[in-house]
Amino acid sequence: MARIALLSNPRSSGNRSLLPRVRSFCAEHNDIFHYEVEHVDQIGVALRTIALVQPSVLVINGGDGTVQAALTELYHGGHFGDAIPPVAVLPNGKTNLIALDLGAGGDPIVALERVLELVRTDMVPHIVSRALIALTDGSAQKPVLGMFLGGAGLADTMLFCRHKIYPLGLPNGFSHLLTAMAAMFSILFGLRAAFLPPRPKHMTISVVRHGQIQGRFAFLMVTTLQRLLLKGQLPNTAGPVGALQLMVIERRRSALLRALFAAVIGKLGKYRMAGVHLEHGDEIRIEGEHSNVILDGELFQTSSGHPIVLKPTAPVPFLRLAA
Repeated sequence: MARIALLSNPRSSGNRSLLPRVRSFCAEHNDIFHYEVEHVDQIGVALRTIALVQPSVLVINGGDGTVQAALTELYHGGHFGDAIPPVAVLPNGKTNLIALDLGAGGDPIVALERVLELVRTDMVPHIVSRALIALTDGSAQKPVLGMFLGGAGLADTMLFCRHKIYPLGLPNGFSHLLTAMAAMFSILFGLRAAFLPPRPKHMTISVVRHGQIQGRFAFLMVTTLQRLLLKGQLPNTAGPVGALQLMVIERRRSALLRALFAAVIGKLGKYRMAGVHLEHGDEIRIEGEHSNVILDGELFQTSSGHPIVLKPTAPVPFLRLAA
């Protein structure tokens, strides 16, 4: 029985240079079952095959789209029955938010070595549970699952980075910095130009049993991850809270500066601020006319009469690599 099943997508941008090293590493360790797919449509067949070897850990090596497709198929496909193996995610792709939340940063081979180390000992202290976000948009298709959703100005900025900045061939870190500066410049000075992210559309966000907010937002995030963007954390609340974490920053100069300052000093989420909304919920509705949201790399749009609805799934086991 293979201790580790590694699912790789060679077409992921990060794998163009990484995959030869991954293949060499797997060739040296016969307790790793390595399965490569050429397209995300093949992930269902891949997981069906992987289930036959009964791995102790499933490792995903690909970009955000690969991780999102694998999690969706893992949850809906039923290939492992009630015994879903813990999932680890190698740092790959452009953003790596899920990998970072699970303690996998830096060199993907080092992360894979860490998985191998843990699987050979007692993994139990390193297994954590995370709910997934189930997204429906009014279509007849089954819910799409992921762990991080960006919307409003954040989604528009992510698309601006994807279509305008990444093609320049700059390093990822510098691309993200340049994009953030362009977004800040646009909001702080109220400018519109082809070389700046567009102005976000008006939308309505409803957290069932918690209320509703409307307007244009510079930042909209829904996640089940523990490590939030901007180093934020949600305020503690008495009693049970929802699994979905929501952060919304209104598209006003004062609100954005207030949120950024609080993030720098480590206070974001520790107290209420005007124009900054942080909530927990078990159902979130996003409504608007052609507003963009991105769930783990996959783009969705709101439409009139068909809100995007987000709900948490039952928890899925993940392998945390940090000590």
